[in-house]
Amino acid sequence: MAITLTLQTAEMQEGLLAVKVKEEEEEHSCGPESGLSRNNPHTREIFRRRFRQFCYQESPGPREALQRLQELCHQWLRPEMHTKEQILELLVLEQFLTILPEELQAWVRQHRPVSGEEAVTVLEDLERELDDPGEQMARLGLGMWS
Repeated sequence: MAITLTLQTAEMQEGLLAVKVKEEEEEHSCGPESGLSRNNPHTREIFRRRFRQFCYQESPGPREALQRLQELCHQWLRPEMHTKEQILELLVLEQFLTILPEELQAWVRQHRPVSGEEAVTVLEDLERELDDPGEQMARLGLGMWS
């Protein structure tokens, strides 16, 4: 029962996030006239999700699907603006976040790291915080009475 509830909650959150991203995409076209910075981490995340969530069924045929994926990839990675090293950093960061346990992944994503090194720093800070005996007592509700 708890597993089912957890899965349903996760699915509902993902659905709400998808709706929120969709609304933001409609509100912010990211065209030259929109004024929205395409280099903004939030905007990059929207482009990344568009690329990763694209479905073959959204296109009339294989050629159009491939073309759309290429467009989405360019919007996300922006090879005309980023060096190979920067693009690799984005790909490695995404994969690093993907392999993390869900709880840690959510924690790190909240901090919006722009590099793998930043993601590691966020995790190390969390680890230090949890290793702090005072913090652990506070989390356990023991406070100063111990």
